[in-house]
Amino acid sequence: MTGDARMKFVETPLAGCFVVEPEPVRDERGFFARISCVDELNEHGLDGGFVQMNMTWNERPLTLRGIHFQREPHPEAKFVRCTRGRLFDVAVDLREGSATRFEWFGVELDAESRRALYIPAGFGHGYLTLEPDTELIYQTTARYHPEAASGALWNDAVLGIDWPKDPEVMSTADRTWSPISPDGFSLKSL
Repeated sequence: MTGDARMKFVETPLAGCFVVEPEPVRDERGFFARISCVDELNEHGLDGGFVQMNMTWNERPLTLRGIHFQREPHPEAKFVRCTRGRLFDVAVDLREGSATRFEWFGVELDAESRRALYIPAGFGHGYLTLEPDTELIYQTTARYHPEAASGALWNDAVLGIDWPKDPEVMSTADRTWSPISPDGFSLKSL
């Protein structure tokens, strides 16, 4: 049964960013589904070399985390899944030279659909919870390095993210990141 399970990769407008959906194999017990596979990620040109797994739990709806990223030399790809509740997840292309630089893609993730979002290295990531008691699990291809941690404002005019609602809860850091200047922005300089 496990040999038949695959993952469905749905392209987004941002190169290298995919919505990943499990394709369950059902029987009388329920179902089996593959939710991460280095071979399938590599088939799509994605880095599946995850070295760390993180979890966040958010008590209240409309809690915002992000837009976060790690600067060079520690950029990280992320594989994000909502395991409880519901959230609006956002990937922002911050790669220098990218045709979609400063563009974003958002998707609703929830425990019921079991879909995930693969976010390439060089992207920012953030989310807004839409229900209380929302939990997110994500794998990263780089270990966390506090000296490389950075972010962009959730409502930065250059990004123009269309959040479904305004946040009510966020950290001081997420309220006070410097605005992006398209002429001078660099993952190396922030």
